[in-house]
Amino acid sequence: MRLEIFDFIDDTIELVESHNAILHKGAKEIEDFFEDIFLSCDNVLNITSRVKSSTSLKEKILRNDFYLKYKSPEILFENLSDLIGVRIECRFIEDEKNVYEKLLELFDISYGKDYYYNEKKPNILLKLDDTQPQLQKNGFEIYRIDGKYVKGDIAINFELQIQSLVNVFWGEVEHKVLYKNYKYLLTEDFFKDVMYSLRENLNMIDGQLMILYNHLRDMDESNEQKRREQLEALLSKIVYEIYSEKTKEEFGFIVDYRKTCDVIVSYVLRKNGSCEGNNYNDVFIRVLERIYEIEDQEVHFDSYIEFEREINYEDEFCKRIGEGILEIINKDFKWNLFFKIIFQIELGNNAEAFEGFLIFLRDRFINNLNDNPILNTRFNKEQKEEFIDYVMDLIAKSFIENRHIEFINDDNIDCINRNINVTLNKIANYEMWKENINYFTDELLMKLKIDSENVKLLVEV
Repeated sequence: MRLEIFDFIDDTIELVESHNAILHKGAKEIEDFFEDIFLSCDNVLNITSRVKSSTSLKEKILRNDFYLKYKSPEILFENLSDLIGVRIECRFIEDEKNVYEKLLELFDISYGKDYYYNEKKPNILLKLDDTQPQLQKNGFEIYRIDGKYVKGDIAINFELQIQSLVNVFWGEVEHKVLYKNYKYLLTEDFFKDVMYSLRENLNMIDGQLMILYNHLRDMDESNEQKRREQLEALLSKIVYEIYSEKTKEEFGFIVDYRKTCDVIVSYVLRKNGSCEGNNYNDVFIRVLERIYEIEDQEVHFDSYIEFEREINYEDEFCKRIGEGILEIINKDFKWNLFFKIIFQIELGNNAEAFEGFLIFLRDRFINNLNDNPILNTRFNKEQKEEFIDYVMDLIAKSFIENRHIEFINDDNIDCINRNINVTLNKIANYEMWKENINYFTDELLMKLKIDSENVKLLVEV
Protein backbone atom coordinates (compact mmCIF):
# COMPACT_ATOMS: atom_id res chain seq x y z
CA MET A 1 0.00 0.00 0.00
CA ARG A 2 1.37 3.43 -0.99
CA LEU A 3 2.06 6.07 1.66
CA GLU A 4 -0.44 8.93 1.63
CA ILE A 5 2.37 11.46 1.59
CA PHE A 6 3.26 10.55 -1.99
CA ASP A 7 -0.34 10.86 -3.13
CA PHE A 8 -0.38 14.30 -1.50
CA ILE A 9 2.82 15.26 -3.34
CA ASP A 10 1.55 13.97 -6.69
CA ASP A 11 -1.76 15.80 -6.30
CA THR A 12 0.03 19.03 -5.35
CA ILE A 13 2.39 18.81 -8.33
CA GLU A 14 -0.55 18.10 -10.64
CA LEU A 15 -2.40 21.13 -9.24
CA VAL A 16 0.62 23.39 -9.72
CA GLU A 17 1.20 22.13 -13.26
CA SER A 18 -2.43 22.85 -14.12
CA HIS A 19 -1.61 26.51 -13.37
CA ASN A 20 1.63 26.35 -15.35
CA ALA A 21 0.54 28.89 -17.98
CA ILE A 22 -0.48 31.60 -15.52
CA LEU A 23 2.60 30.95 -13.37
CA HIS A 24 4.99 31.55 -16.27
CA LYS A 25 2.97 34.50 -17.52
CA GLY A 26 2.99 36.00 -14.04
CA ALA A 27 6.73 35.47 -13.63
CA LYS A 28 7.38 37.24 -16.94
CA GLU A 29 5.01 40.11 -16.12
CA ILE A 30 6.58 40.68 -12.70
CA GLU A 31 10.10 40.51 -14.11
CA ASP A 32 9.27 42.97 -16.91
CA PHE A 33 7.66 45.38 -14.45
CA PHE A 34 10.70 45.47 -12.18
CA GLU A 35 12.96 45.88 -15.20
CA ASP A 36 10.96 48.96 -16.20
CA ILE A 37 11.20 50.34 -12.67
CA PHE A 38 14.94 49.87 -12.31
CA LEU A 39 15.97 50.39 -15.93
CA SER A 40 17.64 53.71 -15.14
CA CYS A 41 19.20 52.62 -11.83
CA ASP A 42 22.94 52.18 -12.19
CA ASN A 43 23.25 49.95 -9.13
CA VAL A 44 20.78 47.31 -10.45
CA LEU A 45 22.46 44.83 -12.78
CA ASN A 46 19.82 42.23 -13.54
CA ILE A 47 16.27 41.02 -12.84
CA THR A 48 15.57 37.28 -12.94
CA SER A 49 12.51 35.13 -12.34
CA ARG A 50 11.69 31.45 -12.12
CA VAL A 51 8.72 29.17 -11.54
CA LYS A 52 9.25 26.49 -8.91
CA SER A 53 10.01 23.15 -10.53
CA SER A 54 8.24 19.90 -9.66
CA THR A 55 11.43 18.45 -8.19
CA SER A 56 12.03 21.48 -6.00
CA LEU A 57 8.39 21.49 -4.88
CA LYS A 58 8.51 17.80 -3.97
CA GLU A 59 11.67 18.33 -1.94
CA LYS A 60 10.17 21.32 -0.13
CA ILE A 61 7.03 19.40 0.83
CA LEU A 62 9.11 16.58 2.28
CA ARG A 63 11.67 18.78 4.01
CA ASN A 64 9.08 21.05 5.68
CA ASP A 65 6.45 18.37 6.46
CA PHE A 66 3.84 20.32 4.48
CA TYR A 67 1.80 17.14 4.04
CA LEU A 68 1.16 17.27 7.80
CA LYS A 69 0.68 21.02 8.05
CA TYR A 70 -1.84 21.47 5.22
CA LYS A 71 -4.97 19.37 4.84
CA SER A 72 -5.14 19.50 1.05
CA PRO A 73 -3.03 20.41 -2.00
CA GLU A 74 -5.36 23.38 -2.61
CA ILE A 75 -4.61 24.88 0.81
CA LEU A 76 -0.89 24.28 0.31
CA PHE A 77 -1.08 25.95 -3.12
CA GLU A 78 -2.61 29.04 -1.54
CA ASN A 79 0.11 29.21 1.11
CA LEU A 80 3.27 28.43 -0.86
CA SER A 81 5.22 31.68 -0.69
CA ASP A 82 7.58 31.11 -3.60
CA LEU A 83 5.71 29.43 -6.45
CA ILE A 84 7.22 32.30 -8.39
CA GLY A 85 10.64 33.61 -7.41
CA VAL A 86 11.96 36.99 -8.52
CA ARG A 87 15.42 38.36 -7.80
CA ILE A 88 16.75 41.89 -8.16
CA GLU A 89 20.53 41.70 -8.50
CA CYS A 90 22.60 44.74 -7.56
CA ARG A 91 26.31 45.47 -7.33
CA PHE A 92 27.11 45.76 -3.64
CA ILE A 93 25.59 44.84 -0.28
CA GLU A 94 24.96 48.51 0.45
CA ASP A 95 22.92 48.74 -2.77
CA GLU A 96 20.42 46.20 -1.40
CA LYS A 97 19.13 48.78 1.08
CA ASN A 98 18.90 51.44 -1.63
CA VAL A 99 16.84 49.14 -3.86
CA TYR A 100 14.52 48.27 -0.96
CA GLU A 101 13.99 51.94 -0.16
CA LYS A 102 13.19 52.53 -3.82
CA LEU A 103 10.48 49.86 -3.60
CA LEU A 104 9.01 51.59 -0.54
CA GLU A 105 8.77 54.80 -2.57
CA LEU A 106 7.19 53.18 -5.62
CA PHE A 107 4.75 50.79 -3.92
CA ASP A 108 2.93 53.50 -2.02
CA ILE A 109 -0.75 52.54 -2.35
CA SER A 110 -2.15 50.38 0.43
CA TYR A 111 -4.09 47.20 -0.37
CA GLY A 112 -5.74 45.32 2.47
CA LYS A 113 -3.49 44.38 5.36
CA ASP A 114 0.28 44.81 4.90
CA TYR A 115 0.26 44.86 1.07
CA TYR A 116 1.05 47.75 -1.27
CA TYR A 117 1.07 48.32 -5.02
CA ASN A 118 2.19 50.82 -7.63
CA GLU A 119 -0.47 52.64 -9.61
CA LYS A 120 0.98 51.34 -12.88
CA LYS A 121 0.54 47.68 -11.82
CA PRO A 122 -2.24 47.21 -9.26
CA ASN A 123 -2.15 43.42 -9.74
CA ILE A 124 1.41 43.13 -8.37
CA LEU A 125 1.39 43.46 -4.58
CA LEU A 126 4.26 43.58 -2.10
CA LYS A 127 4.08 42.98 1.65
CA LEU A 128 6.17 45.87 2.90
CA ASP A 129 5.26 46.12 6.59
CA ASP A 130 7.60 43.29 7.59
CA THR A 131 11.01 44.16 9.01
CA GLN A 132 13.78 44.07 6.40
CA PRO A 133 16.30 42.63 6.04
CA GLN A 134 15.15 39.36 7.55
CA LEU A 135 17.41 37.17 9.65
CA GLN A 136 17.91 33.70 8.18
CA LYS A 137 18.50 30.46 10.05
CA ASN A 138 22.17 30.62 9.08
CA GLY A 139 22.52 33.91 10.96
CA PHE A 140 22.86 36.12 7.88
CA GLU A 141 20.47 38.79 6.67
CA ILE A 142 18.51 38.85 3.43
CA TYR A 143 15.98 41.17 1.82
CA ARG A 144 13.11 38.73 1.20
CA ILE A 145 9.69 40.23 0.47
CA ASP A 146 6.41 38.34 0.06
CA GLY A 147 4.27 39.31 -2.89
CA LYS A 148 1.05 38.42 -4.67
CA TYR A 149 0.31 38.31 -8.37
CA VAL A 150 -3.41 38.75 -9.00
CA LYS A 151 -5.07 37.66 -12.24
CA GLY A 152 -8.84 37.69 -12.19
CA ASP A 153 -9.98 35.69 -9.19
CA ILE A 154 -6.63 33.90 -8.85
CA ALA A 155 -3.94 35.19 -6.48
CA ILE A 156 -0.52 33.56 -6.72
CA ASN A 157 2.19 34.09 -4.13
CA PHE A 158 5.67 35.10 -5.19
CA GLU A 159 8.87 35.84 -3.34
CA LEU A 160 11.05 38.84 -4.16
CA GLN A 161 14.70 38.84 -3.11
CA ILE A 162 17.19 41.70 -3.35
CA GLN A 163 20.75 40.43 -3.55
CA SER A 164 24.15 41.89 -4.26
CA LEU A 165 26.59 39.98 -6.47
CA VAL A 166 28.37 38.67 -3.38
CA ASN A 167 25.11 37.42 -1.88
CA VAL A 168 24.00 35.84 -5.16
CA PHE A 169 27.27 33.92 -5.24
CA TRP A 170 27.03 33.07 -1.54
CA GLY A 171 23.43 31.90 -1.86
CA GLU A 172 24.27 29.54 -4.71
CA VAL A 173 27.24 28.04 -2.86
CA GLU A 174 25.37 27.62 0.41
CA HIS A 175 22.34 26.15 -1.33
CA LYS A 176 24.42 23.55 -3.13
CA VAL A 177 26.84 22.68 -0.30
CA LEU A 178 24.73 22.77 2.85
CA TYR A 179 21.07 23.27 2.08
CA LYS A 180 20.57 20.41 -0.35
CA ASN A 181 23.67 18.26 0.00
CA TYR A 182 22.70 15.73 2.64
CA LYS A 183 26.00 13.86 2.54
CA TYR A 184 27.52 16.72 4.56
CA LEU A 185 25.04 16.42 7.42
CA LEU A 186 27.45 14.45 9.63
CA THR A 187 29.98 17.28 9.57
CA GLU A 188 27.55 20.16 9.06
CA ASP A 189 28.94 22.24 11.94
CA PHE A 190 32.41 22.12 10.44
CA PHE A 191 31.12 23.23 7.07
CA LYS A 192 29.07 25.99 8.66
CA ASP A 193 32.20 27.33 10.36
CA VAL A 194 34.13 27.29 7.09
CA MET A 195 31.24 28.87 5.20
CA TYR A 196 30.89 31.58 7.85
CA SER A 197 34.56 32.44 7.44
CA LEU A 198 34.17 32.56 3.67
CA ARG A 199 31.13 34.80 4.03
CA GLU A 200 33.06 37.27 6.18
CA ASN A 201 35.81 37.40 3.56
CA LEU A 202 33.24 37.98 0.82
CA ASN A 203 31.77 40.87 2.80
CA MET A 204 35.23 42.39 3.10
CA ILE A 205 35.83 42.02 -0.64
CA ASP A 206 32.44 43.58 -1.33
CA GLY A 207 33.38 46.61 0.75
CA GLN A 208 36.74 47.01 -0.97
CA LEU A 209 35.20 46.71 -4.43
CA MET A 210 32.55 49.28 -3.54
CA ILE A 211 35.22 51.77 -2.45
CA LEU A 212 37.11 51.20 -5.71
CA TYR A 213 33.94 51.45 -7.80
CA ASN A 214 32.82 54.67 -6.13
CA HIS A 215 36.26 56.19 -6.62
CA LEU A 216 36.32 55.32 -10.32
CA ARG A 217 32.72 56.46 -10.78
CA ASP A 218 33.40 59.83 -9.17
CA MET A 219 36.50 60.23 -11.27
CA ASP A 220 34.60 59.28 -14.42
CA GLU A 221 31.70 61.61 -13.73
CA SER A 222 34.04 64.55 -13.24
CA ASN A 223 36.14 63.83 -16.32
CA GLU A 224 34.63 62.28 -19.43
CA GLN A 225 38.03 62.16 -21.11
CA LYS A 226 39.41 60.15 -18.20
CA ARG A 227 36.59 57.65 -18.57
CA ARG A 228 37.41 57.21 -22.25
CA GLU A 229 41.07 56.70 -21.46
CA GLN A 230 40.14 53.95 -19.01
CA LEU A 231 37.94 52.21 -21.57
CA GLU A 232 40.62 52.45 -24.26
CA ALA A 233 43.21 51.07 -21.85
CA LEU A 234 40.92 48.11 -21.20
CA LEU A 235 40.41 47.54 -24.93
CA SER A 236 44.15 47.79 -25.56
CA LYS A 237 44.81 45.21 -22.85
CA ILE A 238 42.34 42.80 -24.47
CA VAL A 239 43.98 43.22 -27.90
CA TYR A 240 47.43 42.71 -26.41
CA GLU A 241 46.41 39.57 -24.52
CA ILE A 242 44.79 38.03 -27.61
CA TYR A 243 47.76 38.57 -29.90
CA SER A 244 50.49 38.01 -27.32
CA GLU A 245 49.07 34.52 -26.81
CA LYS A 246 49.11 33.97 -30.56
CA THR A 247 52.76 35.05 -30.83
CA LYS A 248 53.70 32.87 -27.87
CA GLU A 249 52.04 29.84 -29.47
CA GLU A 250 53.87 30.55 -32.72
CA PHE A 251 57.35 31.51 -31.47
CA GLY A 252 57.54 30.42 -27.83
CA PHE A 253 57.93 33.97 -26.50
CA ILE A 254 55.81 37.09 -26.12
CA VAL A 255 56.67 40.28 -27.99
CA ASP A 256 56.06 43.33 -25.82
CA TYR A 257 54.04 45.70 -28.03
CA ARG A 258 51.58 47.01 -25.45
CA LYS A 259 52.13 50.65 -26.40
CA THR A 260 51.58 49.77 -30.04
CA CYS A 261 48.23 48.23 -29.08
CA ASP A 262 47.27 51.59 -27.58
CA VAL A 263 47.81 53.16 -31.01
CA ILE A 264 45.80 50.43 -32.73
CA VAL A 265 42.85 50.95 -30.37
CA SER A 266 42.96 54.75 -30.76
CA TYR A 267 42.99 54.43 -34.54
CA VAL A 268 40.24 51.81 -34.78
CA LEU A 269 37.91 53.71 -32.44
CA ARG A 270 38.34 56.99 -34.29
CA LYS A 271 38.08 55.31 -37.69
CA ASN A 272 34.70 53.94 -36.61
CA GLY A 273 33.39 57.34 -35.53
CA SER A 274 34.06 57.52 -31.79
CA CYS A 275 34.63 61.28 -31.99
CA GLU A 276 31.20 61.99 -33.45
CA GLY A 277 28.93 63.49 -30.78
CA ASN A 278 27.64 60.97 -28.24
CA ASN A 279 28.59 58.02 -30.41
CA TYR A 280 31.52 56.86 -28.29
CA ASN A 281 29.80 54.14 -26.25
CA ASP A 282 28.18 52.54 -29.31
CA VAL A 283 31.49 52.54 -31.19
CA PHE A 284 33.32 51.09 -28.20
CA ILE A 285 30.86 48.18 -27.89
CA ARG A 286 30.97 47.55 -31.64
CA VAL A 287 34.78 47.44 -31.69
CA LEU A 288 34.85 45.24 -28.58
CA GLU A 289 32.47 42.77 -30.23
CA ARG A 290 34.65 42.75 -33.35
CA ILE A 291 37.77 42.01 -31.30
CA TYR A 292 36.10 39.04 -29.64
CA GLU A 293 34.93 37.84 -33.07
CA ILE A 294 38.50 37.59 -34.33
CA GLU A 295 39.91 36.05 -31.15
CA ASP A 296 39.85 32.54 -32.62
CA GLN A 297 40.88 33.56 -36.13
CA GLU A 298 44.29 32.42 -37.28
CA VAL A 299 47.12 34.89 -37.86
CA HIS A 300 49.80 33.98 -40.42
CA PHE A 301 52.82 35.61 -38.84
CA ASP A 302 55.20 34.39 -41.55
CA SER A 303 53.19 35.65 -44.52
CA TYR A 304 53.65 38.82 -46.56
CA ILE A 305 51.17 41.67 -46.32
CA GLU A 306 49.65 42.39 -49.70
CA PHE A 307 47.37 45.17 -50.90
CA GLU A 308 44.43 44.94 -53.26
CA ARG A 309 45.45 48.07 -55.19
CA GLU A 310 47.89 50.96 -55.29
CA ILE A 311 47.89 53.16 -52.19
CA ASN A 312 46.37 56.62 -52.66
CA TYR A 313 47.98 59.33 -50.55
CA GLU A 314 46.00 62.35 -49.38
CA ASP A 315 49.02 64.66 -49.13
CA GLU A 316 52.81 64.77 -49.19
CA PHE A 317 53.17 63.86 -45.51
CA CYS A 318 51.03 60.73 -45.91
CA LYS A 319 52.98 59.82 -49.05
CA ARG A 320 56.40 60.06 -47.41
CA ILE A 321 55.35 58.20 -44.27
CA GLY A 322 53.38 55.61 -46.25
CA GLU A 323 56.18 54.86 -48.69
CA GLY A 324 58.62 54.64 -45.80
CA ILE A 325 56.46 52.04 -44.05
CA LEU A 326 55.81 50.05 -47.23
CA GLU A 327 59.56 49.61 -47.74
CA ILE A 328 59.86 47.72 -44.45
CA ILE A 329 56.35 46.38 -43.79
CA ASN A 330 57.40 42.87 -44.87
CA LYS A 331 60.89 43.13 -43.35
CA ASP A 332 60.29 44.54 -39.86
CA PHE A 333 58.34 42.06 -37.70
CA LYS A 334 56.78 44.72 -35.47
CA TRP A 335 55.47 46.81 -38.39
CA ASN A 336 54.22 43.65 -40.05
CA LEU A 337 52.40 42.52 -36.90
CA PHE A 338 51.03 46.02 -36.28
CA PHE A 339 49.25 46.19 -39.61
CA LYS A 340 48.16 42.54 -39.53
CA ILE A 341 46.28 43.30 -36.31
CA ILE A 342 44.70 46.42 -37.82
CA PHE A 343 43.73 44.61 -41.02
CA GLN A 344 42.19 41.77 -39.03
CA ILE A 345 40.15 44.11 -36.83
CA GLU A 346 39.11 46.48 -39.61
CA LEU A 347 36.42 45.32 -42.01
CA GLY A 348 37.18 46.23 -45.63
CA ASN A 349 40.34 46.03 -47.69
CA ASN A 350 43.92 46.50 -46.55
CA ALA A 351 44.58 49.51 -48.78
CA GLU A 352 41.74 51.52 -47.26
CA ALA A 353 42.83 50.68 -43.71
CA PHE A 354 46.44 51.63 -44.51
CA GLU A 355 45.35 54.97 -45.99
CA GLY A 356 43.10 55.60 -43.02
CA PHE A 357 45.93 55.01 -40.58
CA LEU A 358 48.22 57.46 -42.39
CA ILE A 359 45.55 60.16 -42.10
CA PHE A 360 45.04 59.31 -38.43
CA LEU A 361 48.79 59.63 -37.79
CA ARG A 362 49.02 62.92 -39.71
CA ASP A 363 46.11 64.40 -37.76
CA ARG A 364 47.83 63.65 -34.45
CA PHE A 365 50.44 66.28 -35.41
CA ILE A 366 48.27 68.60 -37.51
CA ASN A 367 45.66 69.04 -34.78
CA ASN A 368 48.32 70.07 -32.28
CA LEU A 369 49.66 72.70 -34.68
CA ASN A 370 46.22 73.99 -35.63
CA ASP A 371 45.34 74.48 -31.96
CA ASN A 372 48.60 76.19 -31.03
CA PRO A 373 47.88 79.73 -29.74
CA ILE A 374 51.24 81.07 -30.97
CA LEU A 375 50.48 80.11 -34.57
CA ASN A 376 46.94 81.43 -34.29
CA THR A 377 47.96 84.85 -32.92
CA ARG A 378 51.43 85.61 -34.31
CA PHE A 379 51.07 84.18 -37.85
CA ASN A 380 48.53 85.02 -40.52
CA LYS A 381 46.73 82.24 -42.40
CA GLU A 382 49.32 81.85 -45.18
CA GLN A 383 52.24 82.05 -42.74
CA LYS A 384 50.62 79.46 -40.49
CA GLU A 385 50.12 77.05 -43.40
CA GLU A 386 53.75 77.52 -44.44
CA PHE A 387 55.01 76.83 -40.92
CA ILE A 388 52.80 73.73 -40.58
CA ASP A 389 54.12 72.35 -43.89
CA TYR A 390 57.65 73.03 -42.65
CA VAL A 391 57.13 71.19 -39.34
CA MET A 392 55.32 68.27 -40.97
CA ASP A 393 58.23 67.93 -43.40
CA LEU A 394 60.66 67.73 -40.46
CA ILE A 395 58.50 65.10 -38.75
CA ALA A 396 58.41 63.00 -41.92
CA LYS A 397 62.18 63.41 -42.34
CA SER A 398 62.80 62.32 -38.75
CA PHE A 399 60.61 59.25 -39.22
CA ILE A 400 62.29 58.20 -42.47
CA GLU A 401 65.72 58.29 -40.81
CA ASN A 402 64.91 55.43 -38.41
CA ARG A 403 61.36 54.13 -39.05
CA HIS A 404 61.12 52.55 -35.61
CA ILE A 405 57.54 51.63 -34.82
CA GLU A 406 57.96 53.30 -31.43
CA PHE A 407 57.83 56.60 -33.32
CA ILE A 408 54.02 56.28 -33.56
CA ASN A 409 53.46 55.38 -29.90
CA ASP A 410 51.15 57.76 -28.05
CA ASP A 411 53.75 58.86 -25.51
CA ASN A 412 56.29 59.64 -28.25
CA ILE A 413 53.79 61.63 -30.33
CA ASP A 414 52.72 63.54 -27.21
CA CYS A 415 56.38 64.24 -26.46
CA ILE A 416 57.00 65.47 -30.03
CA ASN A 417 53.98 67.77 -29.87
CA ARG A 418 55.09 69.20 -26.53
CA ASN A 419 58.59 69.85 -27.87
CA ILE A 420 57.20 71.56 -30.95
CA ASN A 421 55.10 73.80 -28.70
CA VAL A 422 58.15 74.65 -26.58
CA THR A 423 60.04 75.74 -29.68
CA LEU A 424 57.06 77.73 -30.92
CA ASN A 425 56.98 79.66 -27.65
CA LYS A 426 60.41 81.06 -28.56
CA ILE A 427 59.19 82.46 -31.87
CA ALA A 428 57.91 86.02 -31.60
CA ASN A 429 56.62 86.23 -35.17
CA TYR A 430 56.92 84.92 -38.71
CA GLU A 431 59.93 87.12 -39.53
CA MET A 432 61.89 85.84 -36.53
CA TRP A 433 61.28 82.26 -37.63
CA LYS A 434 62.42 82.93 -41.22
CA GLU A 435 65.55 84.77 -40.08
CA ASN A 436 66.56 81.96 -37.71
CA ILE A 437 65.17 79.00 -39.63
CA ASN A 438 68.42 77.00 -39.50
CA TYR A 439 68.56 77.31 -35.71
CA PHE A 440 64.94 76.27 -35.26
CA THR A 441 65.36 73.41 -37.75
CA ASP A 442 68.31 71.97 -35.82
CA GLU A 443 66.45 72.35 -32.53
CA LEU A 444 63.31 70.63 -33.81
CA LEU A 445 65.21 67.78 -35.45
CA MET A 446 67.04 67.18 -32.18
CA LYS A 447 63.75 67.07 -30.29
CA LEU A 448 62.18 64.72 -32.84
CA LYS A 449 64.71 61.97 -32.19
CA ILE A 450 63.49 58.92 -30.29
CA ASP A 451 65.35 57.85 -27.18
CA SER A 452 67.19 54.67 -28.12
CA GLU A 453 66.06 53.09 -24.86
CA ASN A 454 62.48 53.22 -26.12
CA VAL A 455 63.09 51.17 -29.25
CA LYS A 456 64.35 47.94 -27.74
CA LEU A 457 62.34 44.83 -28.51
CA LEU A 458 61.35 43.29 -25.20
CA VAL A 459 60.56 39.60 -25.11
CA GLU A 460 59.24 37.41 -22.37
CA VAL A 461 60.23 33.78 -22.60
